[in-house]
Amino acid sequence: MKKFRIALALVLMLQAGTVFAQRTITIRMASPVPENSPWGTFLNLIAEDWRTVTNGQVNVIIFHNRTAGSEEAVVRNLRLNQLQAAVLSTFGLTEVAHEVMTLSTPFFIRDDDELDIVMDQMKDVLEARISDKGFHTLAWTRVGWIKFFSKAPVFTPNDLKAMRLGTINEYESVNQAFRAMGFQMVPVAQNDLLIALNSPMVDAIYNSVVMVGSTQVFGLAKNMASINIAPMMGAMVFNRRAWNAIPDRYKDQMMEVVRIRQAELDVIVKEFEADLIRTMGNHGLAVNQLTPAQEQLWYDEGANIIPSLIGTLVDRDIYNRMNAILQQHRNRTE
Repeated sequence: MKKFRIALALVLMLQAGTVFAQRTITIRMASPVPENSPWGTFLNLIAEDWRTVTNGQVNVIIFHNRTAGSEEAVVRNLRLNQLQAAVLSTFGLTEVAHEVMTLSTPFFIRDDDELDIVMDQMKDVLEARISDKGFHTLAWTRVGWIKFFSKAPVFTPNDLKAMRLGTINEYESVNQAFRAMGFQMVPVAQNDLLIALNSPMVDAIYNSVVMVGSTQVFGLAKNMASINIAPMMGAMVFNRRAWNAIPDRYKDQMMEVVRIRQAELDVIVKEFEADLIRTMGNHGLAVNQLTPAQEQLWYDEGANIIPSLIGTLVDRDIYNRMNAILQQHRNRTE
């Protein structure tokens, strides 16, 4: 009987060891974008790829379309480990490391080429700041460009200053910049944009092309100024506890999967945004093409308020580094 008990104990120990070795790590990931978007597809593919390369050990449950709450709530739940990972926009990343918001300073980064150059040279620096706050960055994704959409055409800053500009509360850091430039700001909840535009309270908004196209806002704000205000970026982050829980032998493969999928997504997003603008144009949106002189008025307006934003929207060190990169690029291309 004693030998039987010893044998039984050994069997149970071996079984327990096998279960432990094969235990599933569940990653609850929040995303602010719809599942049927390029970004939703990107996340679903990564979840499948990770399941494959980890032999089923990493299982990702994705909460698409803001079902996990606002980005502020998502960051809070990441810190509590109620969520283990998330895709955060530039604005959500500001809740983690305020330095990231420098990327979205109005009229600072002007086009895709400039964004590529800045991210190539500053990505590691930004990720280090995010890491200092207890998060691990796996990927950066483009969400598109933020632009002005208005009831009447907008070509110059003075055109817009005569209008009531609807603002979303989550964009408070950028709202501060526009207030500093002298614009009439009207706070509006994201879900109330159509109601506000359908009334006299708001004449124009600024938001990403993707958001405007997906919510049909362009049906009321039928003019889009051609100038880019700022890039909208996103990043996939893990909290440190969750990332550390994943066996090291899988991490390189998981990162390689993300790198490949990210390159595919970047191409798709550029085409997706251009297709959206064409589709909106076919349904009545007018693209108001600014002249170089009109664009310069906006760039000057943005540059003039930078000093007042240092320490809030703009991190001095990050801004100085990015500005040096941009000036060097512009000097080469002029």
